[in-house]
Formats: sequence, structure tokens, C-alpha cells
Amino acid sequence: MFAFFSHIMQTALTFCFHVTSRLGFPNYGLAIILLTVAIKLLLYPLTAAQVRSMRAMQALGPQLKAVQEKYKDDKAKLQAEVAGLYRTAGVNPLAGCLPMLIQLPFLTGIFYAIRDFAYTSQPSFLWIGNLAGSDPWYVLPVLAAVTTYVSSRQTMTDASGQNKAMLFGMPLFIGYMTVHFPAGLGLYWVAGNVIQIVQQLVLYRRPAAA
Repeated sequence: MFAFFSHIMQTALTFCFHVTSRLGFPNYGLAIILLTVAIKLLLYPLTAAQVRSMRAMQALGPQLKAVQEKYKDDKAKLQAEVAGLYRTAGVNPLAGCLPMLIQLPFLTGIFYAIRDFAYTSQPSFLWIGNLAGSDPWYVLPVLAAVTTYVSSRQTMTDASGQNKAMLFGMPLFIGYMTVHFPAGLGLYWVAGNVIQIVQQLVLYRRPAAA
């Protein structure tokens, strides 16, 4: 299945390169950014649904903590009360996972598509001599780590304990992996994060019922 999506994404990337050629700026780096924008726009309804679910869960945070504290010694009662709270509020705690699961084949497909892409011409982008190689100045790994942190911080209300470890650990992991990945893949990740940050800014500024 991932090979199927990878083939589609490679075809789409080639198409985006032809678009840049028609515009007079033939470049695979621009093509990767263009493809990233197209994918993010296509998946925007899923992103919006995920943010709505996360906001609903965040709104229930104080009530959930109160219930957990009240019934911390009675697991069965705790589960019943939490389920009742979700039911009353009309919140499905798994709803936020579904959009991500739907996006997974696309995200995995473009990962392999860019990683294994054969650049026939114009493989350079700005300071990067070859998008199939690594970033010689390590700019993309740093940007990947920073944008991953910002994107994660936007959606996190409790940055303590395990959440804090994830908040700082994941960006460092992404940055480390980007050092070893082709620069084209790092460019895709950074572009995707920037778009994600903008989308989340817009969505979180809307009224919760929107």
C-alpha cells in the first residue's frame, strides 16, 4: 500500500516540477514545497477535525482531573464517571486519532517518495547542492527541530512530566534524523511544519464551536 502511495507522490512531485518549469523557475526544491502545500490543503479538513477534538478534550481537562482525584481509589467507578463525562459533553476521546490514521498512508507515501526520488535535473535548492544528499550546513535539521517544537507546543496545554519529555525529546529526535535523511525530505518536513503551525494558529483562534 505504501509503495502505491509513494508512486502517486513521486508522480505528483514530477508534476509540480513541470509546474515550476512552466513558471520559469524549474527547481525540485520549489516543487517539494508546492507539493507540500497541496497536500496540506487537501488534508486540511482532517487537521481541522483533529484540532476540534483536541480542543474539546482540553476543555474537559479540569473536570477530568476532578473526577480522577475523586475516584482515584475506585477504578471501576472512575471509568464509568469518565465515560459519562465524555458522553454528556459529546466528546469521543478517539476522534483525534482517526484523522491521523487516515493521513498516515499519505504521509508515509511522500516520505518514501522524496527519500527515493531520482532527480533528473535541478537537484539543488538555495544553499543545498543536491537534495538527494544531506544539508551541508545543517540548517534544515535545526529548522526541523525548531518547527516541530513550535507545532507541538501549540497543541500542548500541560508541558510537565512525560509531556515535557516528549515536547523536547521529539524535536531533538526529528532534528537528528533529518541530519541523516536526504535534504529533500528535510525540506518537506520543515515546509509541512510551517504550514501546520499557520493552520493551527488559524484554527485555535476560532471560537471553539466553529
